[in-house]
This record gives sequence, C-alpha cells and structure tokens, in this order.
Amino acid sequence: MSFSVYPAPWFPKTRCVGRALLPATLDYSGQCKKSNGSGQECPLHTLARLNFVAKILETVRLVLREFVPDDADALALVISDAETMRYYPAPYDRAGVEQWIERNRQRYVRDGVGLWALVLKATGEMVGDCGIIRQEIEGESLYEIGYHLRRDLWGQGLATEAATACRDGGFAHLGVNRLISLIRPENVPSQRVAERNGMTIWKEIEWRGLRHYVYAIEKSGV
Repeated sequence: MSFSVYPAPWFPKTRCVGRALLPATLDYSGQCKKSNGSGQECPLHTLARLNFVAKILETVRLVLREFVPDDADALALVISDAETMRYYPAPYDRAGVEQWIERNRQRYVRDGVGLWALVLKATGEMVGDCGIIRQEIEGESLYEIGYHLRRDLWGQGLATEAATACRDGGFAHLGVNRLISLIRPENVPSQRVAERNGMTIWKEIEWRGLRHYVYAIEKSGV
C-alpha cells in the first residue's frame, strides 16, 4: 500500500511542555508559549502554526489527522450510532463524544499517538477515526490499533486501508515489535479488518469487564 507518514508526532520526546493543537495556544512570534523560557519553538508547534492541524498519515483515499473540538458533530455520526457501537456498552452521547476527542488530544501530548480523525480525500469529510493507543494489558504496555468508521461507508475497505497504514507507521516509528487490536468475540467485522491487517488471535482476556480477543502482529511478520 502506498502511504505517506508525517513523522514529527511519532516522537513525543520532541514535544514541548504543554503542547496544544490550536493556533490560539501558539505564539506567532515563533516561540512556544510553554517552552520553559527556552525561546525555541518545538517542531510540532511549528507544524501546528503552519497547518493548524497536524496531519499524521496519508493513504490513497484517506488522510489521518489530529482531532480538533470542531470534529464533534462528524464524530457523533459514528460513535453515537447504536449499530456502529453495538459491541460497546452503549453509544456515546454528546458529552461522551467531546470527551472522546479530548482524551485523544491528551494522548497526542502524553504518548505521541492516539486515535486520529479519518478524512476522505475525495470529499474532505471526517468519517471516523483510526490510530494507535497505548494500552496496559495484563501488566504489559502495548500499542493497539483501533478504528471506527461511519456505517454508510462500511464494506469499501477503508478501515483496512487506515489500519494498515497505522500498522506500517507504527512499526516504522514506535520502536516496537508487536502491535495489537482488542476485539470482542462477537465483533466479526472488526476481526476481519484485523485479519486483513495481518493479525491473528494471540490470546483471550477479560478487559474492562468484557471478554476480548487480543489480535496481534509481529514486526517480523510484515
């Protein structure tokens, strides 16, 4: 698959203290407002100042970029939809959607990764998310590839396209030998995406009170 990686967000150690996404948080004189007096703008602030929203990955049909608060309406069409979220405890209400976005914005700062907004290049629509989340699984820190796609776009290979880009980018930039996806045993469509992403079931665990398959792929298997 052909895709491009915009590498700066994959390196959390290059982030300045208190990095934020929106231009209101930046000093347009060229300094990071929270650089501890160093007078230097961190690379990601430069990216945000120039482009306002950091682009992470690009595939043939998709762009993955960082979430911003204005994505709430589009994201609600995905994670507030009962059918899309049938394997979750419940769909998300408006407050839950906004919290989802904010949690991922915090992950960008803390972990250098998170779920990213999924944008159709043909239309510019934000149609879901896909990305990499740092998870604690049975005492082990692992990176999970997750994905959620607006229901009217199912069956077109878009989730697989995004997940594959995250897999390749993750192995290229995160310094890990294994990536996982946590999937409920009943969630056959998500299992199919994981399988097309080269993953197989590694083990079955109790996670957040529910049974999950841990799908995994080793770097050597790509």
